Amino acid sequence: MKQYREEPQYLNVGKIVNTQGIRGEVRVISSTDFADERFKVGNHLLLFLPKSQQPIELTITSYRKHKNFHLLKFQNHDNINDVEKYRDGILKVSRDNLVELAEDEFYYFQIIGLPVYDLQRGYIGEVSEILTPGANDVWVVKTDRDKEVLLPYIESVVLDVDLNNKKITVDIPEGLIDEN
Repeated sequence: MKQYREEPQYLNVGKIVNTQGIRGEVRVISSTDFADERFKVGNHLLLFLPKSQQPIELTITSYRKHKNFHLLKFQNHDNINDVEKYRDGILKVSRDNLVELAEDEFYYFQIIGLPVYDLQRGYIGEVSEILTPGANDVWVVKTDRDKEVLLPYIESVVLDVDLNNKKITVDIPEGLIDEN
């Protein structure tokens, strides 16, 4: 069993995938549930570029949604030439800027890496990924036998998430896990 990972210093909120027009806007694919909060005018984001060690601090001057994208414009970036170099950059916020969640809500980084225990089977594996296909999230649990179990994040399956003891308790319905 692997050690539980430390919480990250920065959290991803989006990826710049392209420019939009010639006035310095960028197209962002959001990776946060709080896009309207994270992308508010005046907020600061850190841009991490693939081949750079130091993040670039950016201040949002405009934000709007267009189709499946979030369009952002940054202070002192007034034309396409100023932002073309930001393509494929990852936008992040400091962990200090976390939004307070309800009692039964969690950040992905809090869940990924936690061990999962089933009521009947005991230890199953660790959460390796969280998918968001639609109505509810699906937690991918990697077993010791290098298999994956897909658990829907619903009350009848995920019974308890204990962050203090770093443990998830589940009740896996019959047929959901391959016993071979």
